[in-house]
Amino acid sequence: MHLLDKRPTRALLAALLIHDNSTLYLLTQGNHRTITNESANEGYRFGQEEETYNIVAAHGYFGRLIFQYASFNNSRSLHFFLAAWPVVGIWFTALGISTMAFNLNGFNFNQSVVDSQGRVINTWADIINRANLGMEVMHERNAHNFPLDLASVEAPSTNG
Repeated sequence: MHLLDKRPTRALLAALLIHDNSTLYLLTQGNHRTITNESANEGYRFGQEEETYNIVAAHGYFGRLIFQYASFNNSRSLHFFLAAWPVVGIWFTALGISTMAFNLNGFNFNQSVVDSQGRVINTWADIINRANLGMEVMHERNAHNFPLDLASVEAPSTNG
């Protein structure tokens, strides 16, 4: 969950920077829909009904900046994505914090299934538990194990 709450936030920041960059590019390059007597550099007028920039030109610029299918060709879907993506990140952050508050650090399969005689019934949970233990052991430092090939050879004398 830690990655699910960090990645949307970082991706959103990148998307917002690219969105703002492409908007600034379009406003400065004359993609403004103008009337005949209006300057292309006038920019946004409060209360205007038409769009300030051309989404088709933005789609082309963004497609060249990243790759073609990474850009939105619809202004509503672009702005919905920019609004919804941080909400999903905040949800996963809240989920991660509440999970850690109740000390639920992940799935715990340490309890094996036993029959009435006390014999362990092997399940997939036991295999997952063994795999988790194996991964934990592989990540430990190996300082306490002396290599057997060095232990079988007599040490050279240092006194000459």
